[in-house]
Amino acid sequence: MTVDRIYRHSLALLTDLYELTMAYGYWKLGRTREEAAFHLFFRSNAFGGGYTVAAGLAYVVDFLRGLHFTDDDLQYLATLVGNDGAPLFEPAFLDYLRDLDFSFDLDAVPEGTVVFPHQPLLRVCGPLPQVQILETPLLDMVNFQTLVATKASRVCAAAEGEPVLEFGLRRAQGIDGALAASRAAYIGGCAGTSNVLAGKLFDIPVKGTHAHSWVMSFDRELESFEAYAEVLPNNCVFLVDTYDTLDGVRNAVQVGRKLRERGVEMIGVRLDSGDLAYLSIEARRILDQAGFPDAAIVGSNDLDEHIIASLKDQGAAINVWGVGTKLATAYDQPALSGVYKLTAVRHGPDQPWRPKVKLSEQTSKISTPGVLQVRRFSRDGLFVADMTYDTQLGIAGRGVIVDPVDHTRRKLAPADGESEDLLVPVVRGGRIVYDTPPIADMRQRTADQLARLHPSVKRFLNPHEYPAGLERRLHDLRTRLILEARGLNGNDAEAGI
Repeated sequence: MTVDRIYRHSLALLTDLYELTMAYGYWKLGRTREEAAFHLFFRSNAFGGGYTVAAGLAYVVDFLRGLHFTDDDLQYLATLVGNDGAPLFEPAFLDYLRDLDFSFDLDAVPEGTVVFPHQPLLRVCGPLPQVQILETPLLDMVNFQTLVATKASRVCAAAEGEPVLEFGLRRAQGIDGALAASRAAYIGGCAGTSNVLAGKLFDIPVKGTHAHSWVMSFDRELESFEAYAEVLPNNCVFLVDTYDTLDGVRNAVQVGRKLRERGVEMIGVRLDSGDLAYLSIEARRILDQAGFPDAAIVGSNDLDEHIIASLKDQGAAINVWGVGTKLATAYDQPALSGVYKLTAVRHGPDQPWRPKVKLSEQTSKISTPGVLQVRRFSRDGLFVADMTYDTQLGIAGRGVIVDPVDHTRRKLAPADGESEDLLVPVVRGGRIVYDTPPIADMRQRTADQLARLHPSVKRFLNPHEYPAGLERRLHDLRTRLILEARGLNGNDAEAGI
């Protein structure tokens, strides 16, 4: 269990206080048997792109497997007071938390699945206090890793199949941010990481050789390369830009010849500054002329998908890409717009669900009611449309997909081809029923999913909008509930939402 290996104490308090104050309120009002359905989704694709890559589910599974309130947790909660100095929670509620036997259900899209705005990544149904408590940790674990996995997929797309190595540990947001970023970057398509702890915990290949400090600790650059080759002859990627980059490449060639005499091949050189397009082309010429056509040229230095694409356009001879800061920090978008919204309630497990809707002056922030599932349609190996539908209403006829933001945009679900439902069972009655696949399988799933998206959806600038919307009856339900909440009646539905 990865989370337990990182944190060796209870994570039950990894939540916002208002989750616990609401749970206390539900308990105080005798509402612990009432049930609610919540859905975790996001409102817009990251980085202005046309898709998002889901990640973080394995963290969720590990967290839920060990979720319980310890005596130490409850002792801390007993110290919290309100503005009158009195305890915030009464002792009987803390006893309730201590004895809490979680009994919720959770469904989720597997990691590495491409997903789109307004459709659920997770669906949680169960007793109201329980599913309320889960809001913050689920968002924390899914939002960031989904963001980084998406960034990694874009960077890897720009590299056009050449290996991308994640080098972001030293610039990441703390220990956990670094580990989560390394994991998500690998799911998104990276070939390895410099983060050794992430390699150990998540079974990710680790890569790295030496830094400028190694070179500077010797009197001459050539001497530093020779020493490194003597110590680690099977790990020689020489960082060549400490003094003069092209002279550094020539020094690497000299050491590469000596390695070859010993029956070992130099792996390559790394460029970390300067005009990477020009320097890589010149480095390639030097290496080829010296008899090292297979030596790799690793490029680094604040790279992202846009810079890599530009370098490709300039004919750069880089064939391995080291991407750090802008990948591990999901540079230029600090957070995914993920939210966790209540969409239905019922008075007990044998009662029907009553759909709920949240209004907003911003159309994009109006929630979708019901207990939801997502059906993905495919034709000739490509994804062609996604339909979010209510599990109680089902799908009417062939199915009409309505844009959740603009109800005039509609698409008929394909009559031919294949379809699948994306949310799969993860927890039933509070017990884990999902087998987390190896991380290499998640990475492969990302590649397979992206290969099934039309190229226009994957372009970086002004991507085509993939058809993803609401089943018509669900749209009609949503519209009716919105009108009712605004004091209108069904005859006003012509106005649309």
